[in-house]
Amino acid sequence: MLKPSKKLKLIEEFKIHETDTGSSEVQVAILTEQIGELIKHLKKNPKDNHSRRGLLKMVSRRKSHLDYLKKEDDKKYKKVVKKLGLKAK
Repeated sequence: MLKPSKKLKLIEEFKIHETDTGSSEVQVAILTEQIGELIKHLKKNPKDNHSRRGLLKMVSRRKSHLDYLKKEDDKKYKKVVKKLGLKAK
């Protein structure tokens, strides 16, 4: 679970306009942070298959947002991928 303070920090960093909380850029950033935390959890608890399924769903959701972003605006896509340190395809 992501702490609200960390989530607000990510929203501030990736928002497009003043009231933006749900753009693809923001959602990708939040999902990336949640994925990182879940990976740490799964390293400690390798038999936690329920959390592993949740991780796979998050990765899939993040990929969908990234695909949409790449289709709509390639510059924004590259900027977000570089900022988050993800592999660009």
